Amino acid sequence: MAQHTERAKAKLHSLNAALESGALNKVQRILNSGLAPADIAHLIESSPPKARNILWDLVDKELEGEVLQYLSEDLQAHFLSDLSAEELVDITSDLDADDVADILQQLPERVTQEVLDAMDHQDRTRLEQVLGYPEDSAGGLMNTDTVTIRPDITLEVVMRYLRRHPTLPEMTDNLLIVNRSNEFIGILTINKLLVSDPNQTVREVMTTDARVIPATMQDTDVAKLFERHDLVSAPVLDAEGKLIGRITIDDVVDVIRETADHSLMSSVGLDEEEDTFAPALKTSRRRAVWLGINLLTALAASAVIGLFDKTIEQVVALAVLMPIVASMGGIAGSQVLTLVIRGQALGHLSSANFRWLFNREIIVAALNGVLWAAVIAIITLLWFNDPMIAAIIAAAIIINLIVAAVTGAALPLILKARGIDPALAGGVVLTTVTDVIGFLSFLGLATIFYL
Repeated sequence: MAQHTERAKAKLHSLNAALESGALNKVQRILNSGLAPADIAHLIESSPPKARNILWDLVDKELEGEVLQYLSEDLQAHFLSDLSAEELVDITSDLDADDVADILQQLPERVTQEVLDAMDHQDRTRLEQVLGYPEDSAGGLMNTDTVTIRPDITLEVVMRYLRRHPTLPEMTDNLLIVNRSNEFIGILTINKLLVSDPNQTVREVMTTDARVIPATMQDTDVAKLFERHDLVSAPVLDAEGKLIGRITIDDVVDVIRETADHSLMSSVGLDEEEDTFAPALKTSRRRAVWLGINLLTALAASAVIGLFDKTIEQVVALAVLMPIVASMGGIAGSQVLTLVIRGQALGHLSSANFRWLFNREIIVAALNGVLWAAVIAIITLLWFNDPMIAAIIAAAIIINLIVAAVTGAALPLILKARGIDPALAGGVVLTTVTDVIGFLSFLGLATIFYL
């Protein structure tokens, strides 16, 4: 495995060198001589726009479909816009139905219908089954390529049946058992098939308590199920209990990666499909919205400071110390917010245990508030030789840390209940609250005691 990785890195290095030197014949030879489709996609995504188009034109037609499935949605849409429906059917003919569905979802509905019309009846039926479910559901994630058997045949018959297949679907760790109405009954693991007496029937050795996934289940819940039970694959059933496909671990890994990307990028207002090498105008347009939102929150904090301008004029030390109060609250709140959002994502939090977590975070905030209030008060006293301002900042620190803990714990639940992504909006709201409360408590107390 390590040697394979090193060879792939060496090829990518040679490819980059050839591309920089303009040796396109060499680039084409390296691209199409054993470089994995995932590596080709990685190279395309790692290149500026002009080089991307050159690399895509050099990829062999029979590899285009496999490379497409590893590209980001923006790049898929970019390259697909130049393909006709017939060309798209041709390059995706060897892909799994779920991968083709992912690609088609980047196209306008009219183009998607043209592609479906150009397919043969069997492929179109299987693909329409996947497209009939939301992209972020088990039905949209599943692959319809399954191996099914009946419960009343012997294992010897099963073995003969399997040998008739040129290959088995990838990630086949079990065979799915259905009745004549295609209702799911259980599974027969490959391990059990290989070690059991071939004269036994499937019914005698099958497992009937296998984990099954409803087609309407959210993809993030599917990922949790796979993680919790160490699944390699799982059958997908419709509302009537009929088998319609299966989900494999490679698809679940994609969901986990996309969820992680979403959490990371959303925290700063970016899309998880953000293109590293997107054109400047497109990138600036996307970021401008978030900067505008941030401006509004900053104006709110500045407005609070403006209420106490006379106090600040009389006690200049307040202007020096204000950022400390806001910063301490922001960090404390972010710690709680991140913990709660992670707990939601993992399915750890519920109405039964949230109160305990909420109370704990308040206690932690109070303890840390007292500790750091004392430290900051001592520093302030040594710095400005003013016991009053030292006491005021200590009180403001305690107030802001407790408010930050309450906000950080409650905010994700409030946002989620309103259908708002906590990872996207939580940080902005939290920063606004901690800034406003921090300035209000610090400057408000100073106004009371100094004026």
